[in-house]
Amino acid sequence: MEPPFPGMDPYLERSSLWPDVHIGLITAIRDYVQAQIAPGYVAQITPYVAPEQVEITVPRRALVPDVGVFERESAAVTPATAVVDTPSLTGTALLEVPTRYARLEIRTVTDDTLVTAIELLSPVNKRPTPDGADAYEQKRRELFQSGVHLLEIDLLRGGRRPRLARPDPLPAAPYVIFLSRVERWPEIDIWLCPLAKPLPTVPVPLRRPDPDVPLPLTTLVHQVYRNARYDLRIDYRQPPPPPDLTPDEAAWLDAHLRARGLRA
Repeated sequence: MEPPFPGMDPYLERSSLWPDVHIGLITAIRDYVQAQIAPGYVAQITPYVAPEQVEITVPRRALVPDVGVFERESAAVTPATAVVDTPSLTGTALLEVPTRYARLEIRTVTDDTLVTAIELLSPVNKRPTPDGADAYEQKRRELFQSGVHLLEIDLLRGGRRPRLARPDPLPAAPYVIFLSRVERWPEIDIWLCPLAKPLPTVPVPLRRPDPDVPLPLTTLVHQVYRNARYDLRIDYRQPPPPPDLTPDEAAWLDAHLRARGLRA
């Protein structure tokens, strides 16, 4: 099935799906950029592991509980007489698991100098904790101070976005892209990405006087969607993963999916 959204698909943000989306998109960006920057540069994937809270359906008996209740065979069993209340809701536990992610580095061939870093933000980069967003902000500052171009692609609606001095806060948008060029720092170019429109084609800067490489994000996101057959894993009759859409976004999404025949 063709990707149903004009740009980013919010259903790809599902916690159990996003790590695969992340690796697929970083790889697609690497392959696309590499063809444009050779022979002077190489695009290198740098993996890292982060603890993420992921919804997982765990098979029965897959975990060992702290307290177990076991059934013993007995000839005489006294029937239970206590009346218990039925639960109000049934939920799914969040498990914190080591999750593989990656960032992309563009380096010179001659001296292996880091020229441009491309970050596709993960949930841990946006988690408002010392080991999450705070740690990511420290890494950003180090890149800024080391004279490296930084392209940040934020395709996650939840969590804390990378900080800016101005404008703060950013205008409302589900997805945002930031580009910090060495020669213009501390100014940062910002693309706001509405749900109902394609993602932009953004520049990937190199060393002067080499020209920027245009990065067609919609084309690459849709390519990853097709290759991974995410249509087989997504039920568009259900609401997208949290956080909640705005009322206008939710109304647009419902009408859009109905028009595509994905909702009755």
